[in-house]
Amino acid sequence: MKIIAVDDERMALENLVSAIKKCDSGIEVLPFKDPKSALDYVRENPCDVAFLDVQMFGMTGVELAKEIKELSPGINIVFTTGYSEYMKDAFEMHASGYLLKPITAEKVRKELENLRSPLAKKKARVKFQCFGNFEAFIDGGILKFKYLKTKELLAYLVDRRGAGCSSGEIMSILWEDEDHDSYLRNIRKDLMDAFNEKGCSDVIVNDWGKLSIRTEAVECDYYNYLRDRNSENYQGEYMVQYSWAEPTNAYLYSLR
Repeated sequence: MKIIAVDDERMALENLVSAIKKCDSGIEVLPFKDPKSALDYVRENPCDVAFLDVQMFGMTGVELAKEIKELSPGINIVFTTGYSEYMKDAFEMHASGYLLKPITAEKVRKELENLRSPLAKKKARVKFQCFGNFEAFIDGGILKFKYLKTKELLAYLVDRRGAGCSSGEIMSILWEDEDHDSYLRNIRKDLMDAFNEKGCSDVIVNDWGKLSIRTEAVECDYYNYLRDRNSENYQGEYMVQYSWAEPTNAYLYSLR
């Protein structure tokens, strides 16, 4: 998702950008203090959402929104302001949202979850097969690693469904102890290198030393089954090559 954020006050703009980024690490945010610069950017670059301050020097957010809409009719406009008196203008423009300052990540998240113009869902390049043997694919080809443990590390991250995994937790799963720091550094690097080489570095999140999968960026048979509870999506045992996956197998059987 690509978002532009426009506010002529530096502190307000920084706060807005920070709030947007907290909603999803995969969001690309382009900040602008000058409304005309933002307009020039939209002329050349498609965007999904525009967060616009209403009161700005030289051009109001409402004026900017009208011009942006002419260039990109499907863009979602979200106004940000410290005043409620501009809501009428926003509604007349069929804006997607209207946020009163101070802007928080929670307020932004609610707007992004309820956009007026739905975003086109992009086909995931990365796919994980969890039923049967675990396998990872990028653009239809099997993702290969230097070490077997790298694949197992990836499988565990997929199993954790976006939860951050510490080094201690990973070592206790992969080796059943915490005395493999050097080996873990090697397989972490192998994992990151494999995704970077394919241009899919955004799939793996490395935050404060914890690794996780950005689940919304991938396709996965396990995730589909948990979401839809459709028994047709359940194709046999779960990650059969890994002993730590046995509890998940028992859980999946209980859902059938």
